[in-house]
Amino acid sequence: MKHINFADIEQMEQRNRARLINSLSGFKSANLVATCSEDGRNNVAIISSCFHLGASPALMGMVIRPDSVPRDTLSNIEQMGCYTINHVSANIYRQAHQTSARYAPEVSEFDKVGLSAELVAGIEAPFVAQSLLKFSLDLREVMPLAINGTILVIGEIKHIIVDESGLKADGYVDIEALGTVAVSGLDSYHHTQRLARLSYAKPDKALVTLSIDS
Repeated sequence: MKHINFADIEQMEQRNRARLINSLSGFKSANLVATCSEDGRNNVAIISSCFHLGASPALMGMVIRPDSVPRDTLSNIEQMGCYTINHVSANIYRQAHQTSARYAPEVSEFDKVGLSAELVAGIEAPFVAQSLLKFSLDLREVMPLAINGTILVIGEIKHIIVDESGLKADGYVDIEALGTVAVSGLDSYHHTQRLARLSYAKPDKALVTLSIDS
């Protein structure tokens, strides 16, 4: 086993250190965050920092890094108060990755990478048409983090659009059936393979393997 200490980390070349540290959190969700500006320009950017915050209310958080993610994503969210999160599947991961390029604010990534904006009545932000699991959120809180200048954005889920093949009777969404991919580090994309769904854990009860179609 290799031991990398603090001094080693501090002395690493910047890009290599970024790759190393970004890999430590393991598999992360790959999502496209789609927004619209006040003057009607649609934009989309890949973000791997989305996370569940609570089910009631239905809250989702994400961390935006101003030094690596186009600021128009955050600006549009703050201006419009609405955005969408769209799962990345195996058939669009290359296009999704390309959205991380530094396009000018007036340029729509949708047009440049070959993704399609999908508009739904009553929702100001666009969805990604090719995504099979997507949801819109209303902005609830923006929290700058003093420790490193990143920004925590918290939204409340308002609308969910999912291919019926992935939605089970008990509310479970089978993202593997929908072809959702995971990302590790900054640039590695992965298929997944389910081990099992397990029953709710209790101290005095043996675990039971649940049917995927529960």
